[in-house]
Amino acid sequence: MSIAEKLIEELEKDPKIRRRLAELMVTDSDVRPAIINAVLADVATKSDLEKLEEKLRNEIRREVGRLEERISALENRVDSIEARLARLEGQMNLFVRLFIAFNLPTLIAVIGILLRMVFS
Repeated sequence: MSIAEKLIEELEKDPKIRRRLAELMVTDSDVRPAIINAVLADVATKSDLEKLEEKLRNEIRREVGRLEERISALENRVDSIEARLARLEGQMNLFVRLFIAFNLPTLIAVIGILLRMVFS
């Protein structure tokens, strides 16, 4: 086993040693910029956040637009159903009137016959 492997093994085992090594590396003026640059590569900049925010806003706008289109389509369907229902109601009213108009004379005749039978 190489010395490097032994060192890594020891660093993995003991958090105090890891901390000491980190403190030594941070205080070294040659190593500190390398560490900072390595960390900064993973840090999001204000520009990165603004781009992400703009991208999210655009996605939200697209989704809202899509939802508005679907709502409009549903409103059109509801309007169509309401119009069909109104026509159906009108047809039912006509049907009831016709039923009464055609059956009323028959009912009056039956009542008249029944009354004659009772009073004769």
